[in-house]
Amino acid sequence: MTKGRFLNKFSRRFVVSGLLAAPVAAGLGVPRAQAATAAVYIKDGVAWNGYDPVAYFTAGVPVPGRQDLEFDHNGVTVLFSNEDNRDLFADDPARYAPQYGGYCAYALSQGQIVPTVPAAWTIHEGKLFLNASLQNRDLWLADIAGHIAQADTFWPDVLSG
Repeated sequence: MTKGRFLNKFSRRFVVSGLLAAPVAAGLGVPRAQAATAAVYIKDGVAWNGYDPVAYFTAGVPVPGRQDLEFDHNGVTVLFSNEDNRDLFADDPARYAPQYGGYCAYALSQGQIVPTVPAAWTIHEGKLFLNASLQNRDLWLADIAGHIAQADTFWPDVLSG
């Protein structure tokens, strides 16, 4: 095959595939399915990065949960560092579960759903709030009450995308 025929053949394929792909890329004629975000932040099949939510209250630090100490909370797997914490959570999940499903509280106050990291946390008025980063936590701490009021206006409707 000569260089000219190859380029001509390649160019036709490129143009045809581009013409076929353009409507899809632009969303024309293709229904867009907007998947709802899960009500609880899940990573690798477990809630809240696999950290024990009760430990934030009892130990005052983030503590990884253990695979052999899990609890099904509304269809979501939650891990715990010890049996006592698992039992406390089972008795009163609303008390220990992070607010806003464990998504970043600061980002939610801005109308966004963002994953969190275990190190960026705050307990305010008996409620656990997680954030995406230590920087986001600092922004959160600057006006917790104001950010809660803003986040509450978005939660849970923001999950539907």
